[in-house]
Amino acid sequence: MRQARWAAAAVVAAGSAVLAYGVWPADGGGGSPGGRTPAGTRATPASPRPAAAPPRTIPAVREYVPAAGPGWKPRDGARVVVGDDDLADEGRLVAGELGLTYAGEKGAGDVRDGDLRLETGGDQGANPESYRLTVRDGRAVISGPSDAGVFYGTRTLKQTVAGGGTAPEGVVRDEPAKAKRGLMLDIARKFYAADWIEDRIREIADLKYNEFGLHFSDDQGFRVESAGHPEVVSDPHLTKAEVRRIVDLARSLHVRIVPEIDSPGHLGAVLRAHPDLQLRNANGRPTAGAIDISEPAAGQLVDELIEEYSEVFPGSEWHLGADEYLALMVSDPEASYPGLAAAAREKYGPDGTVEDLTTGWLNDRAATVRKLDRTPRAWNDGFFDGGAVAPSEDIQVAYWTGKEIGAREPAEFLEAGRELINYNDEYLYYVLGEPQTFVYPTGRRIYEEWTPLVVRGSTPVPERYDAQILGGSLAVWGDRPNAQTQEQVAAGLRMPLRATAQKLWDRREPSLSWTDFQQLAERLG
Repeated sequence: MRQARWAAAAVVAAGSAVLAYGVWPADGGGGSPGGRTPAGTRATPASPRPAAAPPRTIPAVREYVPAAGPGWKPRDGARVVVGDDDLADEGRLVAGELGLTYAGEKGAGDVRDGDLRLETGGDQGANPESYRLTVRDGRAVISGPSDAGVFYGTRTLKQTVAGGGTAPEGVVRDEPAKAKRGLMLDIARKFYAADWIEDRIREIADLKYNEFGLHFSDDQGFRVESAGHPEVVSDPHLTKAEVRRIVDLARSLHVRIVPEIDSPGHLGAVLRAHPDLQLRNANGRPTAGAIDISEPAAGQLVDELIEEYSEVFPGSEWHLGADEYLALMVSDPEASYPGLAAAAREKYGPDGTVEDLTTGWLNDRAATVRKLDRTPRAWNDGFFDGGAVAPSEDIQVAYWTGKEIGAREPAEFLEAGRELINYNDEYLYYVLGEPQTFVYPTGRRIYEEWTPLVVRGSTPVPERYDAQILGGSLAVWGDRPNAQTQEQVAAGLRMPLRATAQKLWDRREPSLSWTDFQQLAERLG
C-alpha cells in the first residue's frame, strides 16, 4: 500500500500555507505534479519548488499545500464536468459564475485542459462539509464526501478567481470548525421582501453559512400566509409561494431554513385574532403577548400552526422560542397568575409552579416538532433549573443573553450535557435602533475578540465544552423597525457576516490583521 511521505511541513494559522516537499498524496488529488517516475528508474532530485501564495478567501482555507505551476483560471471553452449527476446543481451554478460550459457527467478518463471537475468521495468518517481542491496540470478538481462539501469547494474557487484571477497550483484541504453557521432574521417586527431575503441567502452561502433562521411571528406581526389560520396573518406578509421559492433557493445553496414561531410569549399578533386565549393576571388585565398556557386550546392552536408550516419549511430544525413569557417576569408568578398556579398544582402536584407549567408547555411543543422529524431549539431563558419537570434533553439551547432575570450561566447547560448554539447578544445581535443597552455589532469586535466559546459577555467557557457548542448565529431584530432601511441593514451586516464566517469556520487566531481582512473583503466584493 502506497503512503504519502512528506520531507518537511510547517502548519501555521488559518489562511497560511502548509509548506510541503516530497511526494504528493495519492488520494483525491493523486501523484506528483509531473507524473509518476517509471519503475526501475532513479528519480532525479527536483529543484526546490517556489511557495505559491495561498488562496485568499473568506473564510480562509485551513490548509494549503503549494506546488510549482501556473495554476488554474477560467478560459473560453473550458468545461465544468461532474462525476455524478447529483452534483449537477453545483456544476451548473459554478459554470455560470465563472463563465464556463457545463458539460454534465463525465467519466474519469474524459479529461481536457482547463477542466473543472466536481466529484464526491473521500475518507470514511470525514466531515461531510469538508472538501479538497486540487489544481494541477492546467485542471482543477473539487472533491468531498458530500455535495455540501463540494459546494463549499466551489465557493473557495469562486472567491479565489474573483480576488486574483487564478487559483494557485497545489492542494487545499478545508473543513468547518462548527456545524451550525447561521444568520437569523426577524421579519415579524420589520418586514423584508422576498427578493431581499434571497439576496442574503446567496450572500451567506458564498461565505459558507448553512443556516438561515426566520422569526416570522411576534407581537407586532405574523408574516407568512396561512391556510389553516388566515385570521392570524398580518400585512405585509410572505406568500407560501414566496416562501417555497426562498426554501428552494436555500436548499440549492446548502442553507437550511430554521423557522421560529415563538411561544408562549411573543404571540401578540396571534392573540389579536384569539383574545379568548390571552393570558390575564389576577386583576383581569391582559398580559402583552402571552398566551394562557392553562387552556388546552392554546396548545392546540400553536401545534396546528407548527404542523401547517412544517410542510412549508421542510428542514431538520425548528426554533420554539420560549423566551420572555411575562407571567414569569414578575416577583410572584403564583400570586399574579392564580389560574396558572392552579393548573400547575393540578398537573404536577401541590408543589407545582408556574415555571413547571411553562416547562411542560415547552416539552409539549418539542414533542410536536419531534413527531415531525425536527430537532427542537429554544432560547436559553426558556430553561428553568429544578422544579417538578425538566426541559426535554434533546432541546438545543439557543444562548443569547445573561441579562434576563435569573438567566443561567452557559456552563450550567454545558455541564448538564446540553448542546448549545451561540447567539451572544454582546457580539452577534443586530437590534434596529439600538434600544436599551444594545449596540450594532462590528466586524472588528467579532474578528478580534469573539470565538464560539464566548457565549455570554466576553468571557469564554472552558475549552472542554467546545464539542457541545454546535456553532453560532448572527441575529437581526426589528425592535425599532424604521431605524434602518433594508439596504442599510444589508450594509450594516456586511462585515459582521464576514467576521463571523471566519470565526465559525476556524476559531483559531486569524492570520490576517483586521485591516488586511477588510481589504480582502473589498477585493472579493
